[in-house]
Amino acid sequence: MYKRARLKDTVEVPPRHLADVSPDLVKRLLQDKLEGRMDEDLGSVVTVTEVHDIGDGAVLPNRPGVYYEAEFDAVTFDPEMQEVIDGEVVEVVNFGAFVGIGPVDGLLHVSQISDEYLAYDEQNQQLSSRESSDILGVGDAVRARIVTKSIDERNPRESKIGLTAKQPGLGKHEWLRAADENSEAE
Repeated sequence: MYKRARLKDTVEVPPRHLADVSPDLVKRLLQDKLEGRMDEDLGSVVTVTEVHDIGDGAVLPNRPGVYYEAEFDAVTFDPEMQEVIDGEVVEVVNFGAFVGIGPVDGLLHVSQISDEYLAYDEQNQQLSSRESSDILGVGDAVRARIVTKSIDERNPRESKIGLTAKQPGLGKHEWLRAADENSEAE
């Protein structure tokens, strides 16, 4: 899920900073440019951690800055298909729950939460079972598996990650603890 990667990219240094082209400056510029950017192969760039090499600068016609190719380390987030993740419910809607998994949210569709019918309670931002006392709401910790992944590089907010919790060992942490306690008591 989280990875450390050695990358290369080009960064524009504005004219006012040309007297001090340092690794710290290039790191800040790379962070501004790359953090939050999605890439199909790389995932989402969480942060640039260290700049290793800054190449020679190049000037482009009709552009005020100087362009440097830099080699650097970055922490990336790349959720993988079938990966089991732990996250927190950040929003509940009538069709499911959005679960924060690192810098992105995954959708836990209502059909993938439980075999029981779950009713949406808009006022309390929760899904509740009519058959048991199970309730899933904002702030609840859940364990789920990634079943779909569609990354939109141009508009990262439109990227979609689908989750399921309908397998043994998956679901709201509280439900998992209760199931463990019940199995130990038998």
